[in-house]
Amino acid sequence: MHLLDAYDEKWTNDSNGAPPIVDQATHNKIVSFIWGIADDVLRDLFKRGKYPDVILPMCVIRRMDAVLEPTKAQVLATKNMLDDARITEQRAALCDAAGQAFYNTSKFTLRDLKSRGSQQQLLADFEDYLNGFSPNVQDILENFKFRNQLTTLSKADAIGTLIGKFLDPAIDLSPAGIDNHAMGTVFEELVRKFNEENNEEAGEHWTPRDAVRLMANLVFLPIEAEIKSGTYLLYDCACGTGGMLTVAEDTLTSIAAKRKQQVKALLYGQEINPETYAVCKADMLLKGEGESADHIVGGAEWSTLAHDAFPAQEFDFMLANPPYGKSWKKDLEAMGGKDAMRDPRFKVMHQGEELSLVTRSSDGQMLFLANMASKMNDKSALGSRIAEVHNGSSLFTGDAGQGESNIRRWLIENDWLEAIVALPLNLFYNTGIATYIWVLSNKKPAHRKGRVQLIDATQWFKPLRKNLGKKNCELSPEDIERISRVFLDFKETPESKIFANAAFGYWKVTVERPLRLHSQLTLKAIETLRFTSGDEDLRATLVDEFGDELFTKFAKLAAALEKRLADWGSNGDEGDEGDEEEGGSAKKGLPEKKKKKLLDARTWERDGRLVEVATKLRTALGDTLFTDHNVFRDRVDAALDKLAIKLPAADLKQILKAVSWREETAPPVIAKAHKPGKAKADPLRGLFEATVEGKPAVVEYEPDSDLRDTEQVPLLEDGGADDDGIAAFIRREVLPYTPDAWIKDGATKIGYEVSFTRHFYKPQPLRTLEEISADILAIEKEAEGLLDGLLKTGNAR
Repeated sequence: MHLLDAYDEKWTNDSNGAPPIVDQATHNKIVSFIWGIADDVLRDLFKRGKYPDVILPMCVIRRMDAVLEPTKAQVLATKNMLDDARITEQRAALCDAAGQAFYNTSKFTLRDLKSRGSQQQLLADFEDYLNGFSPNVQDILENFKFRNQLTTLSKADAIGTLIGKFLDPAIDLSPAGIDNHAMGTVFEELVRKFNEENNEEAGEHWTPRDAVRLMANLVFLPIEAEIKSGTYLLYDCACGTGGMLTVAEDTLTSIAAKRKQQVKALLYGQEINPETYAVCKADMLLKGEGESADHIVGGAEWSTLAHDAFPAQEFDFMLANPPYGKSWKKDLEAMGGKDAMRDPRFKVMHQGEELSLVTRSSDGQMLFLANMASKMNDKSALGSRIAEVHNGSSLFTGDAGQGESNIRRWLIENDWLEAIVALPLNLFYNTGIATYIWVLSNKKPAHRKGRVQLIDATQWFKPLRKNLGKKNCELSPEDIERISRVFLDFKETPESKIFANAAFGYWKVTVERPLRLHSQLTLKAIETLRFTSGDEDLRATLVDEFGDELFTKFAKLAAALEKRLADWGSNGDEGDEGDEEEGGSAKKGLPEKKKKKLLDARTWERDGRLVEVATKLRTALGDTLFTDHNVFRDRVDAALDKLAIKLPAADLKQILKAVSWREETAPPVIAKAHKPGKAKADPLRGLFEATVEGKPAVVEYEPDSDLRDTEQVPLLEDGGADDDGIAAFIRREVLPYTPDAWIKDGATKIGYEVSFTRHFYKPQPLRTLEEISADILAIEKEAEGLLDGLLKTGNAR
C-alpha cells in the first residue's frame, strides 16, 4: 500500500496528525476538563488571551509531578548525597535517579500543596516547589513567565484551587493514565484551542495542521522507498510551538513502520518568542523526548538570523513557516550591517563570484530559506529535503543583483528547487494573502534534474463552517492527497507546469544613449556658477547682505558671517527643514553641518573663480550658440590655453555643465576617441565609427543619464548562430526604436523571478452581446416600473 493511501485513513481518524494512542473519548475528556479549568478558576482574574500563560505551564507542571512521583525519594536521597560530597555538577546523576530528562529536588509534590493555612504560606511553598525543577524545566517556566502570574493568583486565593483542579481524580495525568505520546497530543490540542481562541495572533506562531501535513508529504513522499533504519535529524528554524517538527516526526515514523524500518528522529528547533518556545520545549519533555528537548533553543535573545543556534550542523529534513513581511533591521545591525556582514549563510561563493543574499531590512523571510539551504547535508544518499512557507513577495521581490533575487538564483542554479506550490487564499489564521510552499532538495531524482515544477493548488480546498480568524478554508485529506499526487506525478497539467531552471532567469541589461548638447556662454548661465557649492537661496541672501567680497576677501568678513549664521532665524529668516532633526533645541536656525560649509572660505573662492573664468571665456568666445558640444569643448580648451588658465577637471566640468543643455538634434558628445587600429567598431557595445579632426576614428560617447534604461533579457533568449541572446534581444527590441543605443559594458546582472500569474492566468471570457442586451432590457423594465410607481403616488396625492 502506498503511503498516500495509508494517510487517507490516518488523517481521517486523527485530525491532529498524531496516532490515536488513547481512545478519542478519553482524549476529549482530558482536553475538555483542562480547558474548563480556565473558565472555572481564571475568569475575571485574567483576560482570555492570558489563560494559556497559566494553564499551559500548570499542565506541564502537573504531568512532570506525576511522572516524577515514583522516584521522588530516590531523587532527594541522591541530592543529599551529592550535596554532602560537595559535587556541583549534579544534573546527570539526578536525571539518572529520576529516570527522566528532568527532575525536581524540592521536598514538596503538588499533593503536598493542596492546602495550606494561609495564601502566603502556599505561595512560598509553591515557589519553593517550582525552584526545585531541573534547569531545562526552569527554562520553560521562565519563558512562560509563569512566576509573574503567581501574585495575581495568590491574591485571589486561586493557587490552591488551581492545584486542586489539576489533581482531580476525574483526569489522570500520570503515566498509568496516559502515556507520553498521548500526553503530548493533549498538550498540542490545548495549544491549538488557545491559539484559535486568540486567532488574531495565532498565525504568528501556529501553522494550520492541514498545511503542515501537506508540507510533510512533500518532504517525505518522494523518498519514502529509500528510508532506511537509522537516525535522522529534523530542523525548524522558526519552530513556534513545534507543530511542524511533531507532524514531520510522525510522518517519518509512519513511513518507517510501514516499511518495517527502525528510525530515530532527533528534533532541532529555534524560536525567538519566549512563550511559544516554552510550549515547544515543554511538548518535547511531555512526550518523553528529552534529547530533542535539549535541541530546542529559544527565547528573546535567540534570533535565528542574528544568533544561529546550530552553526555547524547539517540536517536531513527541514520544515518552516518563517515570519514574512517583518522587519529584521535589528538583526541586521547586530550582524554589522549589509557591508560588514560576514555570515557564511548569507554571503556565499557561487560560480566564482561572491553573492550577497542579504535582503531588504523590511522583510527577512527569504533569509530563513537561505539559512536552511546552508544546512543541507550532501554526504548522505538522501541528501536534504526542505519545505518552507512564504508569501508571494518571495517569488519576485528584489531586482537583479539584490538579496532576494540572488537567493532565488543561488537555489535555482544549484538545482535545489524542486517545486513551488500555490496554496488557497485564507488558509492561515491571521492573513488572507497568497502563500506558497517552496520544496527544495540537494539530491534531485534524475527526472527532476534541471527542472522546476509549479503547482496551482489555489482551488483545492474545503470551506470551514466557521471562520477561524481569517482562515475560512482547509485542506481536506482528499485535497492533500490530490496535491501530493500531482507533485509526485511530475506531469504537465492545467494545474502543474514544468520549466527548465533557466526559464526563471534573466539578464538585466543597462542600455545607454548618447548625451547631445547645445552650449552658449550667456550671462544668465554664468551667474548660476556663483552658487555651485549648493544652498543657492542661502548664499544669494548672504551675497545681498555682504556683497561680492565674500568671493574675494572672505577672511575680512568671516567673523561677521559667523555671527550672522549663528543668529539665523532670529530676525524672521526662514529656517531649514532639517533644523529640528539636526539642530536639537532650536526651532529655527541652521544645522551645524550647513553652517560649517557656509563658513568654508574655499567654497566661496572656488565659486567666485568659476564665475571669473567663465566670464573670461565669454569675452574670448562671445555668446555664440554652439550646436555641437564637441566643437564648443575644443574651443574652450584652446581659449584656456591662450589665457594661460589651468582648471581642475572637476571645475571645468562644472562650467561646461552650467552653460549647456540637452538637445536631441545635436551631435553626440564624444567621451573618448581611440587611436586608429587600437579598437574595433562595435556599436552594440558603445564603440562607434566617427570622424575626428577630419580623420576616421572609433569613439565612445558620453551617456545621457536621463535616457538610461534597462531591459530584462530572458536567459533562454536564442541569439542564433552568430549572436548571443542579449545582442539578439537588443537588435530586435531596442535598436529599431533607438538606433543610437548601446549596452553598458560591465553593468549586466543576472536575476531570477517566478511569475505564477503569467503561467496560470485564465482570462475570463467576454460576455456575449445577447447577455449584455438582456441585462440592459431588464434594467430598463425595472426603471419603468419604478417610474410608474412614482407617478401613481403623485396622482394619489
